[in-house]
Amino acid sequence: MSIEIRNLTHCYSEGSALRTVALDDISMTIEDGEFLGIIGHTGSGKSTLVQHLNGLLKPTSGQILVDGQDLNGEHVNRRALRQRIGLVFQYPEYQLFEETVAKDIAFGPKNQGLSKAEIDQRVRYAMDCVHLDYDKYNARSPFELSGGQMRRVAIAGVLAMKPSVLILDEPTAGLDPRGRDRILSMLEELHSRDNVTIVMVSHSMDDMARLATRLIVMAEGRILATGTPREIFVREDLMIAAGLGVPDAARLCRALREKGLDLPDNLYRPEELKEHLLRLWRAQREGGAAPC
Repeated sequence: MSIEIRNLTHCYSEGSALRTVALDDISMTIEDGEFLGIIGHTGSGKSTLVQHLNGLLKPTSGQILVDGQDLNGEHVNRRALRQRIGLVFQYPEYQLFEETVAKDIAFGPKNQGLSKAEIDQRVRYAMDCVHLDYDKYNARSPFELSGGQMRRVAIAGVLAMKPSVLILDEPTAGLDPRGRDRILSMLEELHSRDNVTIVMVSHSMDDMARLATRLIVMAEGRILATGTPREIFVREDLMIAAGLGVPDAARLCRALREKGLDLPDNLYRPEELKEHLLRLWRAQREGGAAPC
């Protein structure tokens, strides 16, 4: 399932003195099966952009094409298209309302008119996706769970709709390290196992380094650059211009290079930096020099 954005512009308070351009002539394509990361400073237009992807906002001008169909076209079945694109807002646990975990997750499939057997299957599938044991949690109140577990329940409610595209706005915001890692592991598994197209907005460059296959850098409602994480994170000037940092591993790599270590300038993941450092250490040890 592909999504094509053509010359998308969105203005808030159009026609008034408070008119603000949130998106300015954006064009891009989200390819089937990719993990797209959208990064940018606060106010860059990230959240406005993703709200257009399932029709929550209507463009001031431009088009959103979902498998070639204009999401805002006159005769398009917008409800059917939106069901294929799941959107998880920031702090989605605030939207939980049912008395049990299973009922909350089943809310969407039930409104689709599915059979009880299919709804039960969807709930079990979604809980498995978010690493919550069905027998242990299905009858519990979601409000008795930890913050991270509540967020996973909320995400499961979207996954139970079996979307082709999953969009997440800051999915790890406010979580402790353990909760954050559980969410990231879940998304990593969902993308690799089920080939779900994922679009994620995040301020965390480390999260993006871990998960994204492609990045889009935004500033002031425009796209500054797009490319693989390796292509983007090596451009420190670009990241500074966008008001962003780089992953911790990339920052450490740069510091070590400045100390004279022979390291590539485009390392951005902890595991690959560790591998290069071990290689240097072994080479120096075998050559009789003191380990670094």
